[in-house]
Amino acid sequence: LLSSLCLSHAVQVSAVEVNTPEEMFVENGTDAKLPCTFTSVEVISSAASVSWSFQPEGAATRISFFYYSNGKSYPGKDIPFKDRITWAGDLNKKDASITISNMQFRDNGTYICDVKNPPDIVVKPGEIRVRVVEKDSLPAFPIATVAGIAIGTVTGLSSLISIVVCLVIRKNNSKKRYSGCSTSESLMSPVKQAPQKAPSDTEGLVNSVPARSHQ
Repeated sequence: LLSSLCLSHAVQVSAVEVNTPEEMFVENGTDAKLPCTFTSVEVISSAASVSWSFQPEGAATRISFFYYSNGKSYPGKDIPFKDRITWAGDLNKKDASITISNMQFRDNGTYICDVKNPPDIVVKPGEIRVRVVEKDSLPAFPIATVAGIAIGTVTGLSSLISIVVCLVIRKNNSKKRYSGCSTSESLMSPVKQAPQKAPSDTEGLVNSVPARSHQ
C-alpha cells in the first residue's frame, strides 16, 4: 500500500493554465499582437517553453509556426508566416504573447498558444479565433463590451426606478401620518371662550354708589 501511494505521488503533475481572448478582429495589412498569459505554481525555469500553432479557417489540421525556449525564439520559415513573427512576451511575467506583422485575409483562423513549465506539463492550450477584416471596418466596440454596456444600462435603470418608487411611497406615507396628527390635535385642543364684555362706566358708577335706606 505504501509503495502504491509513493508511486501515485511520483507520477502526479501539476497543470499550467493558459489564458487567451476567444476572438480578435484585425485590420488587413496591420500588425496584430496575439495575447497569451499563463499561471503556474512552479518557478519559471530555463526549461519553460512556448509553442504557437495555426489552424486555417475550414481546415482540420494545425501548423506549428513558432517556438520559444531558454530566451531564444524559433519562428517558422514556412509560408504563410515567414519573417512575420516576433516574440512579444516575457516568461518571467508569465506572458507568452507574439506579434504577427502584415496580417492578410489568408491568416483567418484559430491560433493556439501552448505553454510548458516542467514539472507543470499538463496544459489546455489557449485558442484565439482571429478575423481579418477590411481597414476601417472594425466594430466600434467589441461584442463583449457592447453586451456589458447594455446589461449595465438595464441594471442602472432598474435601480433608478426602484429608488423613485420608494421615494413616492415614503412621501405618501408621510402625508398620511401628518394628516392624522392634525386631526387628533384639533380634537384635543381646548375650546376657546368668547371674551368677557368689560362693564360700562355707568354700570360701574351705579355699582359703586351705596344704596340709601328709606325711612
